[in-house]
Amino acid sequence: MATPPTVGRSSESAWSDSTTAGLTTLAEVRACIDSLDAELIRLISRRARLAERVAEIKSADAATQGSFYRPEREAQVLARVRAQNPGPLPSDTLVWLFREIMSACLALEKPLTVACLGPVGTFSEQAALMAFGHGAVRQFEPGIPEVFRAVAAGAVDFGVVPVENSTEGSVTQTLDALAFGGWASVQICGELTLKIEHQLLAHPSAQAAMPREIVSHAQSLAQCREWLDVHYPGVARRAVASNSEAARLASQNPDMYAIAPLRAAEPYGLAVMSANIQDSVFNTTRFVVIGREAVPPSGRDKTSLMLSVNNEPGALARLLAPLADAGIDVTRVESRPARDRAWEYVFFIDCEGHVSEPKLSSAIAAMQPFCSALRVLGAYPRAVFSPELPGAGA
Repeated sequence: MATPPTVGRSSESAWSDSTTAGLTTLAEVRACIDSLDAELIRLISRRARLAERVAEIKSADAATQGSFYRPEREAQVLARVRAQNPGPLPSDTLVWLFREIMSACLALEKPLTVACLGPVGTFSEQAALMAFGHGAVRQFEPGIPEVFRAVAAGAVDFGVVPVENSTEGSVTQTLDALAFGGWASVQICGELTLKIEHQLLAHPSAQAAMPREIVSHAQSLAQCREWLDVHYPGVARRAVASNSEAARLASQNPDMYAIAPLRAAEPYGLAVMSANIQDSVFNTTRFVVIGREAVPPSGRDKTSLMLSVNNEPGALARLLAPLADAGIDVTRVESRPARDRAWEYVFFIDCEGHVSEPKLSSAIAAMQPFCSALRVLGAYPRAVFSPELPGAGA
């Protein structure tokens, strides 16, 4: 039997393709895996001790007390993991693994509390896990405004809310909370995208019956509209506060079906009647992380703006011209009716770059004369994960 190479500083050369190819029996391969596992445990434990040391240093420095979680630093680490991945694991898988290691290490410094739409089993909960890992403490709220309220009040460290869907467009509750909620202290600190796969769930005793009603979040009902028209024409549909609330209701009523994530089936004891019923295979939701502190540049950032413009010809074109002149890529423009004036609109603009960068800050200054109001909603690292993260859903 071949002797497993000693794992250490020379592990890269020790575990070359030629070395692993020379292992010819299961016993040899398993011995090498055991050796690597021992080394991984040692290295992860060493990283955790360094995280504890970081907490000690920050606690002793008044300037850094309380700032245990730095989104820009985390984005830099995860982007580096993706760039340095040699395979064969997919980059999203490796990033996910490091996300969980970082989450566990951060919990040694100071466990984060994160608010999201509940109850347990929502796509928002899955997005919170994707953004912060299992080391964070999740606090479930009954609605999106309540997530904003919890963050603004300091009841939690961060919140995770959906902002737009690839097939149904913007989540108006989130836009209205950003624009009109009155939570000026809340700003966007990060973003992520999640591939959405809807399941039709029901009480096990209802598997052979036709439902009287199908319930889900309004966005989910809209994302499955065509499928429902074909398979359940004439069955009443009702929007509820969340997909998990729909699952809970269906668990209590065999005559009711729910559209929800697969992760909602087990806690509510539901059976999957039909899988992946979303109308588009590209169905993806973008979530944003909200917090109370500005995020420094990470080197790969995005800035979100909210603007009000005077209702006159060419107003929007003049507004966007400084960004175009500066060569700044605008990734999203969305409008919402202003609440205090008829036929006036508030615009939401996402653009590449950090607001602290001279090129973008100069462009924003040039936009000011064309706005009746302008507010930076946040500057934050661009999404590191792609929608194909293992286990993703909404």
